[in-house]
Order: sequence, then C-alpha cells, then structure tokens
Amino acid sequence: MKIIADLHTHTVASTHAYSTLQEMVTAASEMGLSAIAVTDHGVEMPGAPKAGTWYFSNLRSIPHLYHGILVLRGQETNVLNMKGKIDLEKEAEPWMDWVVASIHPPCFQSEGKQNDVTSAWQGIAENPAVNVIGHCGDPRFPFDYEKMIPVFRDAGKLVELNEATFSVRSQSISNCKKIMQLCKKYSAPIVVNSDSHFSENVGKFPQALALLQELNFPEELIINSNIERLKKYLQCYTRVFEDHALSEGGF
Repeated sequence: MKIIADLHTHTVASTHAYSTLQEMVTAASEMGLSAIAVTDHGVEMPGAPKAGTWYFSNLRSIPHLYHGILVLRGQETNVLNMKGKIDLEKEAEPWMDWVVASIHPPCFQSEGKQNDVTSAWQGIAENPAVNVIGHCGDPRFPFDYEKMIPVFRDAGKLVELNEATFSVRSQSISNCKKIMQLCKKYSAPIVVNSDSHFSENVGKFPQALALLQELNFPEELIINSNIERLKKYLQCYTRVFEDHALSEGGF
C-alpha cells in the first residue's frame, strides 16, 4: 500500500518543529507524494505561530501547486472544551484548506471524563471547518468510540492514524487499534499521517501501515492512498478547487 499525501505536518512556525515550509514541501516532493498539508498549531498551543491570525491568514501567499505537488494550507486546531470549541480564528478560517482537530493536554479545559470528551468530539463532528479527527487514541481523553466513529463517518470527518503516535504517544497505541477496528466495522474513512516535525519524517508511515496490514484494513477507506479518492474528498469538503490554477496545473 502506498500513501500519496501527508496531511498533518509542522514547520518552524510551530517552535517545537525544525524545518521550514519549503523544506517540508521539498521533502514531500522527493518522497514522490502528490500532496502535503502544512498544519501548524492553533494559537492556544504553547509554541504556536507567534503571529497567530496573521500567520494563518497569510498562508494564502503559498501557491497550491509547488514543486509539482498540491500544498494544502492548514492548521492543527486545538479542541478547547466539552462543547467542541476550537481555536481556529474567524479571520483565518476562510483561508484554511485543511483543518486537523486534536486534543492536547495544555489546551483542553476539562478533566478528561469520557462523557465530556465524547461531547467535545460531537461538537467537532458538527463543525464544517474541520476535516480530520487528530490522534484521538490518547487514554487521558477517552470517549465513546462505538458511538462516535459512525458520527465522524456521517459528518465527513476523517479519523487519523498518526505515525508519530507510535514513538511519542505509545500509551495510545492499543486505543488506536480499537479505533481502526471500529472504522473498519463501520466503513469510516481514515487518513494516515506522519505528524512530522522535521522534514526527514515526511511521507514515512511504517508502523501505521503495519497496524493497518495486521487488521486487514480496507484500502478503499484510506482517503490518502489514492489520488482520485483524495481529490473527490477535497472537492466535496473543501474549497481547494476554487483555485483555478489546480485544474490548469493538472492536479
């Protein structure tokens, strides 16, 4: 199985990442990817881009086609409370192609009780700005997987299998396996991402792909394993193709 797009990555704009946007895109091109999403952290995360709204709004200066691949301008937004409030600012939202919503301990204003976290993800599912449910297997933030996976599916949200989880969130792996099993059971689309904070890791997903192989996970449910599948999702759920340069450029 080949993953053709890495749709959760970070640049030096997030101060705990170590490569420039150009280095990340170049790495994606060298890996033979068709697309990359640059998704630096929302403003409530420690180390988020200092310019905040200015940074995210000005992503429109980045061409959608660069080094021969599609560049999605995005954010890893923070889920803030049990209502599913996020820190994607209204001024920046019109310029976002791609939004990953994740729960991070410094930002989530709840004790992490299952009902609260389930409620938070319900709010996210109802938010049309969000595309991806980011690394949601963290045992500190349990939710009703059986209930929410079909909700994500019906709302057009992609459940993420995050390669970085296997190295920095190992306590989440068993829950990620359960979540992937439920995605298979309910035919819920997923996305496989690196969550790279350094260009060397762009487009590399060995442990995530091994888990999917172990589960005999259907490839047709992996949105970023096929260019036409990804393109169809983007056409349905994003404004990316309002940029006429994409059709003119052959994407």
